[in-house]
Amino acid sequence: MALSISKKSILALVAGMLLTFSFAPFSFWFISPLCIALFFYCLANTTWQVAAKRGFLFGFGWFACGISWVHVSIAEYGGLPLIVSLLLMAILAAYLALYSALAAGLSTHFKGHTWLLAFIPLFMASEWMRGTFLTGFPWLSFGYSLTDSPLNFLAPVVGEFGLTVIVLLLGYSLWQLANKKWLWLASTISSLMICALVMTTLPQNKHTGDEVHVLLVQGNIKQELRWAPEQFAKTMLAYQDLTRPNWDVDLVVWPEAAIPEIEALAQEYLQNLDSAAAFHNTALITGIVDYQRPTKTIYNTLIVLGKKNPEDLLGQYQFLHPNRYRKHNLLPIGEFVPFESLLRPIAPLFDLPMSSFSRGDAIQHNLKANGLNILPAICYEIVFADFVRSNYHSNSDILLTVSNDAWFGDSHGPHQHMQIARMRAMELGRPLIRVTNNGITGVYDPLDHQQQTINQFEATVLKTSIKKISGDTLYAQYGKGPIVLLLIVLFLVALFNNRHTFKFFKPIKTNK
Repeated sequence: MALSISKKSILALVAGMLLTFSFAPFSFWFISPLCIALFFYCLANTTWQVAAKRGFLFGFGWFACGISWVHVSIAEYGGLPLIVSLLLMAILAAYLALYSALAAGLSTHFKGHTWLLAFIPLFMASEWMRGTFLTGFPWLSFGYSLTDSPLNFLAPVVGEFGLTVIVLLLGYSLWQLANKKWLWLASTISSLMICALVMTTLPQNKHTGDEVHVLLVQGNIKQELRWAPEQFAKTMLAYQDLTRPNWDVDLVVWPEAAIPEIEALAQEYLQNLDSAAAFHNTALITGIVDYQRPTKTIYNTLIVLGKKNPEDLLGQYQFLHPNRYRKHNLLPIGEFVPFESLLRPIAPLFDLPMSSFSRGDAIQHNLKANGLNILPAICYEIVFADFVRSNYHSNSDILLTVSNDAWFGDSHGPHQHMQIARMRAMELGRPLIRVTNNGITGVYDPLDHQQQTINQFEATVLKTSIKKISGDTLYAQYGKGPIVLLLIVLFLVALFNNRHTFKFFKPIKTNK
């Protein structure tokens, strides 16, 4: 017996909530297509109003549970009552759910199997809008659930964007299978097998045989102490002490804003660190805050100290030297406050320390450190696949992302963050270095899928080596362009096959 409308609405909500278990740290990847299958069941044979409602409920469950870690930062550092912080989380989840509601509602204008040809492009368009509007929040896209699945071999070809399409196809196939229609599942599996065979004939990224010895330093500085001026010297000394016995590497990396003092006031410390790195024939990359007094602009910055090239005798650092990276994609509330004149006085949440950053350029040079070309991304911006790819070059050696996830405590947020970074490494075919204040700090090889991490919430280091990789993946060369083109064709086919539904296809009647 078919479920009633109300029960289907509840099922849509539950399906969205269960999606959480397909992402890190749980990583039961098969749950995502099952949840999509349930979602499709809930959308079948409904009006656009009902479909939009169920799309909203699905999206609300998806984000209310999936990004529940946001509540940790609001509750612990926002200075708001519990009921207010929960309300803010509900508003955020409701906003993000509007995009799946839009796709679900619009798709009801298409009938039969052409419905899928329309739904997938509409859903992917809504995902693009979610990742773009109001600075964008493309977190928890379905493709990330396949990071540790047998289908991750497609990441270098279609990227996470294409993997999301595959999750939708698998979900539709499972729904059809429940209706005793095997053709869709058989076709989807056959297509994936053909893709696997075709990929064996294409040029593949390969290890070059060279290794880079790296030291990743995790300071584990408590969030409430990070911007306390009386703690600056202690924090800087802590990172120095963790590094001092371990200079015998090719590259040392400290996390986002590891040096809490603004760059202009930390010159003596930086010059000494630059000399120490050069003396030990290495380079050090660290996060620091750069405040430009003349223009009153402040940047979340990465700078390189020590050797720029192995043959250099001296360090490279000078104040405002060009071998630096300034964060472009800023985190709303955390790094900039929209309508700040109105919001800042309301609550501490809108007046956090270091929440008035300026944007760096969208396209910047790779960092140069001891002969290595480093593709950087700071914290939240690793989630923007197009942005990271736009700064990739064929000679990029390493994908580097630094972060401070102390805001989110012992939640699943940092695990999801690491999963997203690993997907970027698979897309571009470059080894990943991720260094954070309190975890997850580690390295990842996208070819053999080997990952090394150190424990969260410990002041410690990871001393290891990574293998250099050569070659350009298809995704690195073409991005999601081919998939977007395919989606446009599918949508036009669906539109043509349902042309009788739309007024603009109907001839205009004239009175004779």
